[in-house]
Amino acid sequence: MSFLSRLFTKRDAGRDALRPLWHRTVAIAREPRWYADYGVADTVAGRFDAITLVLSLVLLRMEREEAMIEPSIRLTELFVDDMDGQLREAGVGDLSVGKKVGRLMSVLGGRLGAIREALPQSEAALVEVIERNVSLDENGNASRVASEVRRLAAEIDSLSSARLLAGDIPR
Repeated sequence: MSFLSRLFTKRDAGRDALRPLWHRTVAIAREPRWYADYGVADTVAGRFDAITLVLSLVLLRMEREEAMIEPSIRLTELFVDDMDGQLREAGVGDLSVGKKVGRLMSVLGGRLGAIREALPQSEAALVEVIERNVSLDENGNASRVASEVRRLAAEIDSLSSARLLAGDIPR
């Protein structure tokens, strides 16, 4: 591949196939039940928490299969692109966007590890992760969030790779 063809090749071609999965992940995280029924704070922080929670469950499913590792990287890149765009839209200056996105990636990685560790353990372990990692409002119920997380994880885990990649997560 020549220098010019590499320069002008569409960079996100590998991501395009994953956009339906990314959009479905965000749609699940934006479902009103997270906020109205379970008490996730309906704030910027709470919505970010819900997105990283659902995305973590999807990524955990993807890491089980070798063939899903590359798509999981592309899905994470879509998350980064979206967060970058959200920060810029919110008026964060160009010079600090990269640093803030780096912090958001660190948060995602921490939550992914905590959920990976807690899911196979007791309900109390998952509740503790929710209490530490999800912004709840005054009516928030970490136990109900944990139950929904466990249910959603089982639903995502039961999907074939093809259905997951297509964003076909029923709700």
